[in-house]
Amino acid sequence: MVPDPGTSFDPRPAVVLLHAGIADSRMWEVQRRALEGRCAVLAPDLRGFGGRPHEPGPFSHADDVLALLDTHGIERAALVGASFGGRVALETASVAPGRVSALVLLCAAAPGVPPTPDAEAFDEEEERLLGAGDLDGAVELNLRTWLGPSADESARALVREMQARAFELDSAAEALSPAVELRRPELDLAALTLPALVVSGDHDLLFFRETARHLAERLPAAELVGLDWAGHLPSLERPDETAALVTAYLDRVLGLGEGS
Repeated sequence: MVPDPGTSFDPRPAVVLLHAGIADSRMWEVQRRALEGRCAVLAPDLRGFGGRPHEPGPFSHADDVLALLDTHGIERAALVGASFGGRVALETASVAPGRVSALVLLCAAAPGVPPTPDAEAFDEEEERLLGAGDLDGAVELNLRTWLGPSADESARALVREMQARAFELDSAAEALSPAVELRRPELDLAALTLPALVVSGDHDLLFFRETARHLAERLPAAELVGLDWAGHLPSLERPDETAALVTAYLDRVLGLGEGS
């Protein structure tokens, strides 16, 4: 999956899978397996998720992604981002456009879209539950909101575990000094001329459907694909179909190697 730091990476096209904010790198298991026979694949836990706790002080997820590429000797990579991971992909491409060969944005988060009533209602309810110390209730709210009708019980169990872990790490970060400070670079979507696939789920919140349209209109080389079966996390709802979609697009724009 991810080679040891300092090892030479193979010369095939590289792909980095950036997970959603409700998840961690485990959400990509099926897609990682589908890609790893045809390209070099990294699926990291971003800071504050899965096996990577927060660290004191300021940081940027984009800088962390670029540092990951440097560690493995990768000059350029395609970035596949889900939700929050999609925004991280956009930020990385904005900071270092020469390091990113293509984008696949699955129900991606991005600035520039006014909040919609469904998104505001979710934020208010999650804040209420967390403020009351009801972490289990907040986890279940996230499951109801983000997983579409195709998700099976194994996907729900995995998301439940990953979201609980993210809440745990956020809570632990409150004790760090200096305080954790996320820094977000500015996005200039019109300047990102690289190939980009923008994916939207018909069962997702209106806010994210509007965000997908926003991205497709402003990224110069974007293609928009709507999935009539998907909620917010297609890679977990129909993993094999999502793997085929991502692999076919990257093969078309990058020319992946033959599967093993």
